[in-house]
Amino acid sequence: MKLEALLLLLLWTPRCWCAPPQTCHSGEELLATAACTELNLGYCNDLDYSRTIFPNILGHQSRVEAESGAEYLLLSVIHGLLNRECSPEIRLVGCSVLAPPCQDNKMVKPCHSTCEVLRKDCSHAFEAIEMAWPYFLDCDRFFASDQEGCFDPLAGLKAKQELALASLSPVEPSTIIQFTYTSNSQMYSLLKRTAAKCSHISHVYSIGRSTEGRDLLVIEFTNKPGQHELLEPEIKLVGNMHGNEVLGRQLLIYLAQYLCSEYNLGNQRIQTIINSTRIHILASMNPDGYELASSEVEDNNEQDLHNQEGHLLNGWTNGRSNAQNIDLNRNFPDLTSVFYRNRRSRHYRTDHIPIPDGYWFGKVAPETYAVMKWIRSLPFVQSASLHGGELVVSYPFDFSRHSQEERMFSPTPDEQVHRGIKGEVKDTAGNGIKGATVSVRGIRKDVTTAEDGDYWRLLNPGTYILTATAKGYSKVSKRVHLPHRMNKAGRVDFVLVKEPVEPDLDDHLFPTVDSWDRFDPYNQFERYSAGDEDIGRQEKPWWWNYFSQSGISAPTWLLRNV
Repeated sequence: MKLEALLLLLLWTPRCWCAPPQTCHSGEELLATAACTELNLGYCNDLDYSRTIFPNILGHQSRVEAESGAEYLLLSVIHGLLNRECSPEIRLVGCSVLAPPCQDNKMVKPCHSTCEVLRKDCSHAFEAIEMAWPYFLDCDRFFASDQEGCFDPLAGLKAKQELALASLSPVEPSTIIQFTYTSNSQMYSLLKRTAAKCSHISHVYSIGRSTEGRDLLVIEFTNKPGQHELLEPEIKLVGNMHGNEVLGRQLLIYLAQYLCSEYNLGNQRIQTIINSTRIHILASMNPDGYELASSEVEDNNEQDLHNQEGHLLNGWTNGRSNAQNIDLNRNFPDLTSVFYRNRRSRHYRTDHIPIPDGYWFGKVAPETYAVMKWIRSLPFVQSASLHGGELVVSYPFDFSRHSQEERMFSPTPDEQVHRGIKGEVKDTAGNGIKGATVSVRGIRKDVTTAEDGDYWRLLNPGTYILTATAKGYSKVSKRVHLPHRMNKAGRVDFVLVKEPVEPDLDDHLFPTVDSWDRFDPYNQFERYSAGDEDIGRQEKPWWWNYFSQSGISAPTWLLRNV
C-alpha cells in the first residue's frame, strides 16, 4: 500500500478526544488540570513560541501521544506529498493545532482567518494529488476568531517575507519567486493557484490533451478574463514544445507568477500591459516529453547506471518528441512550399493559406491539433515559442527556397515591430464584419478581422495605402501616414456598403478558409470525440458530395478516412 493511501486511511479513522483505554472527558475538564510545558515536538520546534499545553486542541494527552498520531505523521511528509507546495505554511498551521501556544496555563488557539486563507491558497495543491483537506485543519472546528484572542501562526513567516522584500527594493515592493524545476503536477498546481490569487485578471483553461491524456493548460491575463475585448490585441506564448527543453517552460511559469504578483503590488507597467492586452501562456506544449526527460534525469542520478554508455549517450534526445515519437516542432503543415508554388496566381493569397489535404494523411499529434485549433479560435496578433539551445529568433514563415539559405536571415512582412494600426471594419448599420480582409499595397500579407470586426496590423513608420474588403461588400481604400514618433498603434476604421454577390469561379478553385472541414477534412480528431451512437451521423468531409453526386466511386484510401 502506498504511503499516501496509508495516511489517508489513518486520517479518515474516527478519533475520540481521549486515547483509549482512558475514559473520555469534556474539553473543559481536561483543560482545567492542564499546565504550560516546554515545547518539545521535533517537527514543530522552530515555532515563534516555546511553551505549549496538553491536552492539545485534538485531545492528545502528551507529547508522546501527539508524535505517535497520524496528524503528526502527515505533517512530516506533507511537503513531499504536495510536491513542496504550501510549505512551510501548512506545517506551521498544523503545528499550531498539535502544539498550541500556552499563556498563564491557558491554551491560545490559532486564528480562523489564517486557516481560511491557507485553505484557499492550498486547495489546488490538494486537488492535484486528489487528496481531501486534512480533517484536523478544519477551520470551523479547531480554530478561533479574532474576538476570542487567537494568534496568527504565520505572523513570523510573513514578517520575514516582508523583511526580504524590503531588502530587495527599498522604494517599491518586489516579487519573490522560488526558482526550481517543477513537475507536471507542480506546474498545474502553480498555474491554478496563481489564477486563484488573481481571479480578477486571470483564469486557466485547457486547449486539449496530450497523447497520454495530460492537460495542455493555458493561463490567461487580462482585465476581463475569459472574453475578447474589442480592439484589445491578443498574444500567446508557448514553451516546452520539445519536452527536454525546459528553460522556456520554467520562464513562462515564472512569468505567470510575476504578472499576478506585480499587478497586485501596484506595478503600473504590468497593470498597463494587462489592462490593454490579453496574454495567453501555454507553459508546456509537450508535458509527455517532459515527463520522460525528467525521469531520465532521475535515472542518471543512480550510481548503478553511470557506466551504461548507451543510456547516457541517448539521454539528450529522450523526451524531445511527444509520446508518439513525433517532433512537434516539425509536425505543423508546411505552407511555404504551397506559397511558392502558387505565388504567381493573381487570386491566391499569401496569408491564411488552406492546409493541403495531404497533410492530414500523415501523423498529426493531438498536441499539434490542439494548438492549431487554439490559433483558429482567437485572433492572435503576436506569438512566440520559447525553445532551449542556441541563440536564435525564428519566424513561422522563415523557410527559404534554397537549402544553403536555411541559416540566413529571412525577413518577414511583420519585421522586430511594436507599432502599426488597428481598427474596426463595420457595415453601414454599425455591425462588425467578421472575416473581412485588410491589405497593405506592396505587402503580400493580409490580416482578417475577428469575431466583432476588429483587426490589428503591425507596420513600420511610413505612408501606406490600406484596403478593406469582404465578400458581399464594397471595397474601401485609405491612405495612411504613420509618423516615427508614434508610441502606440494608430486607429483606422472602415465602413463597407453591402452589394450584390455574383457567383465566382474562384470560390470553387480556392475554397473558403473558414470551412471547418478544410481544417480537418477527414475528421481525424473530431470523429474520435463523439460517442459510439453518433459515429454514423457525423458530418461528411467536403469531398463526399462531389463523389456521391457525380456517380464516381471514391478511392478506397479516402473511404478509410471517413
